[in-house]
Amino acid sequence: MNYSRRTTTAADAPPTVDQVRTDRGWKRFYATGWVVSCLVAVAAARQWNGRVREAEQRAAEIERTHEATARGRAAEERLRIARDLHDSLTHSISVVKMQAGVAVHLARKRGEQVPESLLAIEEAATEASRELRETLRVLRRDEVPTGTGLTELPRLIARCGSAGLEASVHELGTRRELPADVDTAAYRIVQEALTNTSRHAGPATARVTLDYSDDCFRVEITDDGEGIAADSHRPGLGLIGMRERAAALGGSLVAYRRPEGGFAVEAVLPLVPR
Repeated sequence: MNYSRRTTTAADAPPTVDQVRTDRGWKRFYATGWVVSCLVAVAAARQWNGRVREAEQRAAEIERTHEATARGRAAEERLRIARDLHDSLTHSISVVKMQAGVAVHLARKRGEQVPESLLAIEEAATEASRELRETLRVLRRDEVPTGTGLTELPRLIARCGSAGLEASVHELGTRRELPADVDTAAYRIVQEALTNTSRHAGPATARVTLDYSDDCFRVEITDDGEGIAADSHRPGLGLIGMRERAAALGGSLVAYRRPEGGFAVEAVLPLVPR
């Protein structure tokens, strides 16, 4: 009768109390390590976010400082321009206005008919003085000029007539109120174009067309005069200024000789901000 013997190994033996305690100790160590790692990661993330916010705040502060410096320099430049304009133009315009007024008064006192050109000079000097004061006020206070727009167009047309330039205004589309910046730019473009016509076109008539549409406002000034000499290719400051006004609003302006004779200025001013 054979009896088989079973050999008992250490692996088959039940764990001892010390082994159980050791296993639990390692598990607690690993768990503590994970917890510590998570806490370190959270602290590092918070520290990183704090540094990012601090860097953003520093960048914003630097940008604000640069903007404040730029505004200060712009204000100084505006004041300098205002002083120069006041010193160079105010006195001269006042003298022209005074002399024209004296001449008109003397003519009326002697019972003579006052020449239309003299009345035009007096009115133009008065208007120039008013606009110069408005410009100086804007430059000194950094305000947006008000009261100068297409509502002044009838007076402008009347002054052109007194100066010898017959001009008419025609409207297309439905008239409506324009944004203030578009209204001012349109008036200034018409004013400068008619001034150029008076200076360079010789005997001529001018036509101003105001075209109202849904998304833009178009201004066209045409004349049938002689225009600028054909060999003159450099645009004057007036034309440059008109183009800058249109471009500042996201629009465009072109000036060209008309095939049938005369000169044309066309400006397209968007009504919807771009």
